[in-house]
Amino acid sequence: MNRLAGVTSPYLLQHADNPVDWWPWEPAAFEEAKRRDVPVLLSVGYSACHWCHVMAHESFEDEATAAVMNENFVSVKVDREERPDVDAVYMEAVQAATGQGGWPMTVFLTPDAEPFYFGTYFPPDARHGMPSFRQVLEGVRQAWATRRDDVTDVARKIVRDLAGRELTHGGGRAPGEEELAQALLGLTREYDPQRGGFGGAPKFPPSMVIEFLLRHHARTGSEGALQMARDTCERMARGGIYDQLGGGFARYSVDRDWVVPHFEKMLYDNALLCRVYAHLWRATGSGLARRVALETADFMVRELRTDEGGFASALDADSEEEAPREARPGKGGGGRREGGTGRHVEGAYYVWTPDQLREVLGEDDAELAARYYGVTEEGTFEHGSSVLRLPEGEGVSDAERVASIRRRLFDSRARRPAPGRDDKVVAAWNGLAIAALAETGAYFDRPDLVEAAVGAADLLVRVHLDEHARLSRTSRDGRAGANAGVLEDYADVAEGFLALASVTGEGVWLDFAGLLLDHVLTRFTDDSGALYDTAADAEELIRRPQDPTDNATPSGWTAAAGALLGYAAHTGSEAHRTAAERASGVVAALGPRVPRFVGWGLAVAEALLDGPREVAVVGPSPQDAAAKALHRTALLATAPGAVVAYGTPDSDEFPLLAERPLAGGEPTAYVCRNFTCDAPTGDPERLRAALSG
Repeated sequence: MNRLAGVTSPYLLQHADNPVDWWPWEPAAFEEAKRRDVPVLLSVGYSACHWCHVMAHESFEDEATAAVMNENFVSVKVDREERPDVDAVYMEAVQAATGQGGWPMTVFLTPDAEPFYFGTYFPPDARHGMPSFRQVLEGVRQAWATRRDDVTDVARKIVRDLAGRELTHGGGRAPGEEELAQALLGLTREYDPQRGGFGGAPKFPPSMVIEFLLRHHARTGSEGALQMARDTCERMARGGIYDQLGGGFARYSVDRDWVVPHFEKMLYDNALLCRVYAHLWRATGSGLARRVALETADFMVRELRTDEGGFASALDADSEEEAPREARPGKGGGGRREGGTGRHVEGAYYVWTPDQLREVLGEDDAELAARYYGVTEEGTFEHGSSVLRLPEGEGVSDAERVASIRRRLFDSRARRPAPGRDDKVVAAWNGLAIAALAETGAYFDRPDLVEAAVGAADLLVRVHLDEHARLSRTSRDGRAGANAGVLEDYADVAEGFLALASVTGEGVWLDFAGLLLDHVLTRFTDDSGALYDTAADAEELIRRPQDPTDNATPSGWTAAAGALLGYAAHTGSEAHRTAAERASGVVAALGPRVPRFVGWGLAVAEALLDGPREVAVVGPSPQDAAAKALHRTALLATAPGAVVAYGTPDSDEFPLLAERPLAGGEPTAYVCRNFTCDAPTGDPERLRAALSG
């Protein structure tokens, strides 16, 4: 019996009709394995994962393969986005055993949840040196039946080895100038000056590293740091990794030149990159950065916002292939829904051929579009299709004509079969989106974006937060999932609430951030100041996960350090400041050695070294024009990690507003850092100077 019907994960629901007798991750599955005396087959993936879909179609939908699984295993399906703790623990084991990892992740466990055999994608037939999935199943079955002692010995050794991996986190000493300089040097060595970004293919958008580079430039004036940030952002924005029609970024580029993306679009990437481009504009005034920040924000609101006001997790890489024109409904052929063929193909929604351009635009405009967007007869992707790029920049003589072309292509593409959407709401990623939309809306006078951020924050409070301020990791259709929030949820949501408080002047968001960070201090932090990804009272796994390195998002550890620091600057809380400094000790240890993988921690370290600065802006009313001008100036400051409180002198919304009178009866700004305050000012230019690097 397949037990996945009724769960909140869209990924698990995709497998609810498989002939495999899937279980969700729950104690009953392991009790069943003990009762039957069979291993557990753990399969971990996520909704937007291309190869997860491939393996599902090839193996999990196959009756014969499912029969083998059902007879010899208890099969457990996990959405890594709902259970990042389960994913992290077993991915660590996979990487330790094989030297690599990825999704789908396939792990065989004893009924005590101890892993003994690992892999990722297995094909239905042996090829490229890989055994077939059926061969793997048979090999594990035989080993369990005939060499049980060897299997259990291996499993116990793996668990012991994992338990022995103690993390050295720097002894609580926050990084200083020397460590940050070494980190910058390390990034310089790995930087790709011809193409932007770091390392080779596949190339991921380094949003957290760019945030560090922008903050380092703001604090030190380093032109090299700014150049790496600016050039990387420009090359990504001109590449195929960026959706030139609809805005927003794909997960990564399969090549070094940002030409061909892996087409899935994730909320977390777009939230982080929206904020980065907004900060790049703030630092440089770049028109390209402004455009990309706004288009990415608009993409998130247009295509990821749910009916309840939150933001969905992802859009799939695959979509139904568009049928030839003559086979579409109304064109004399049978066709399918929206002119689709029924065959799902990676990137089908996004790529174009010259013929498709001509069909939409006519000969003359198609020729210009092909030149402008880099569409060739040979194609840059598969089957003669091309991913749209800006290979020669944006300098064209007829901007109106290009805008018309873009609009018509966008409208035409919207009639193609759309990629599937994973519409579960993940607390952490919505926290990132709240911060990005709040700041982007404030910078570019887009109150609708701030309202979208407030809507998502309201959903998190109403649905994800219980009466004890404990977070649920996910929700769907306004219903909270069963999985407890992990460290990144508490940290990223607190970060989003802190940004929203600075932008809106509503202190309730600061209060909510404080409630979440109290849990970080009491349930996720040990006596040494080290942090764990799961709470002390969370479900006990074979190892309590603890990873301070950034992956696709800031690690829970470094995100917590940043949120704790921001809250301490707002409130003067010594406990939160101390916790932030102790948590940042890991950055002192890792930053000089692996700066690409601790970018957010380095950005937090920049804020620590700069103060961060505390800005209080008071006016006779929140709508006073001069007070709003000071508030905007404060928000546009590049000082790393600066916090802003905005209100009236008699307001009790923010601790920073206490005893801050109007100077001469006029709106006034106060800037303090490291227990020292500048003279109050009502002049935006003086305030800007006080908040410069």
